[in-house]
Amino acid sequence: MINKDEKASVMLVQKHQLDSADAKITEIDAVLDSLLIEQNNSDANLDSMLESMSDLLNESGIVFDERKQNVDSSLDAYVADTNGIVLQKNNPIQMLSTIDIDDDTDWNEYIYSINKYAGEHDIDLTSDPYNQLLSLSQKVNIEKRIKDEFTHKNANCDKYDYLIAGTCGVIGGLIDVFLVGAPSEGLLGKVTDNGTKGAMEKFAEAFGFERQNKESQGYQKYLDRCEVKNKPPLDKETWMSSQAVQFLENKFGINYDQTNTNKKGKSGTGGAVENLTPTNHHLKSLGHSPDLIGLFFSIYNQFTSTSSFVSNGKLITIETESFELKGHTTIAKIFCGFVNWLGHLFSDIAGSNTSIAKGNRGSGIPIPFYNLLLLIDVGEFGKDKQTFATIATKVFEKGYDFRHGLAMAIPVLVTELLTRIMWVIKKRFYHKEPWKNCIPRAIEPELRRMLLVAHGSLCLIDAGDAAIKSGGEIVQFLLRTNIIGWVRFGNLAYKEVLAWHKSGHIDHDAVDEYLKNEYIKMLK
Repeated sequence: MINKDEKASVMLVQKHQLDSADAKITEIDAVLDSLLIEQNNSDANLDSMLESMSDLLNESGIVFDERKQNVDSSLDAYVADTNGIVLQKNNPIQMLSTIDIDDDTDWNEYIYSINKYAGEHDIDLTSDPYNQLLSLSQKVNIEKRIKDEFTHKNANCDKYDYLIAGTCGVIGGLIDVFLVGAPSEGLLGKVTDNGTKGAMEKFAEAFGFERQNKESQGYQKYLDRCEVKNKPPLDKETWMSSQAVQFLENKFGINYDQTNTNKKGKSGTGGAVENLTPTNHHLKSLGHSPDLIGLFFSIYNQFTSTSSFVSNGKLITIETESFELKGHTTIAKIFCGFVNWLGHLFSDIAGSNTSIAKGNRGSGIPIPFYNLLLLIDVGEFGKDKQTFATIATKVFEKGYDFRHGLAMAIPVLVTELLTRIMWVIKKRFYHKEPWKNCIPRAIEPELRRMLLVAHGSLCLIDAGDAAIKSGGEIVQFLLRTNIIGWVRFGNLAYKEVLAWHKSGHIDHDAVDEYLKNEYIKMLK
């Protein structure tokens, strides 16, 4: 293993050799310049002497025959020396010291030669060699680059940044107040409800649900049955949705779909889970959560024929009827478990077929990670002194589900996009930055601060609206609270506090990204 300090010592000695070679070249240039001046002077003196000689011969009547003239030049001034090169008498230039290596020289021998050379030329290898390798200007440039590119920085926003961010947040807040509101009240809520129902039907068709056959034959039979029973029929679209849900429930059946507290068997928990009802079992059953927690518990429950619930701050697992996944290998079974989980989520995402058949919105699946709130079984809220977990359950039962979460995400997304777009426009046309510097990356401190202000403005409007319209009733307040906006605001606030705390310190992520890009360039 080659020691990094030995590498640095080698670099320091090599730097000394390069500096010595540069100095020697400068010395040789100076001597050559001096010789050139002397040669020019000698040429001038020789020309003068020849001219005087010619005049003297002409006055004496002597004719000079150039063809018989032998010129004997002496090169006394320039000689070769075995110990060095002498360009001029009494002004020798010594040879540079070298380190002799060949193909047979190993690293230890080379390091010995390096240490010997350093001792002969008073090179200090005990102190930090990297400090000696860099010049003062190089150190200044490196420190400046580290500060500019690889340290955490606080935002330097001007008044226009705050004004723009606040305006974007107000726009998002107004959308939240007037177009979202409580579940199934706002326009965006109705749009996401219909969109979710349409996605569920498309998913069912992808797995074999024959819509055309149902429309041509099934619906007419349904109308005939309604006429016999003398009950008002559903419109074709509503009936078709209920049939698609029933198709998915049959195709992607699971063993953890209990809906009752006291019943036993497939539909109940035998008293193990308190207050379990058809309107909240999607929340309390962990396998119905559309996130990593739900995926884990779904596969676990399918493999072990169990059903896991979270209720009143407790995690409860009960035995169910035996359930076997398809597949001949463990990997195949896990894949089948995943498909089963996903298909069952789609069967519940728009409500049950019974609720759709009754013309109700029904109980969908929870917002990702929302069921973790049921672990917070503390406090006494409202006139009934209920715990937070109980309040969270009641909020879900009134429609605060995944569909409403999609509606709440729209004003948050609008706020995010507006803020980023305005940051790009200001950076490009106000600060005159090139386009490559106008990419709205999360590491930009000014953009991070603007997003914090924008989402903070949205949350202030959301909280004010919820407080006014709820009349102090905790369930109504939470029903009108945009949890997506508050989560995003909390995430940005955490990043801002972290950046403030780390201001001036090395950003290791930025360094890693830079090194990664450099490695990629080297490999190419």
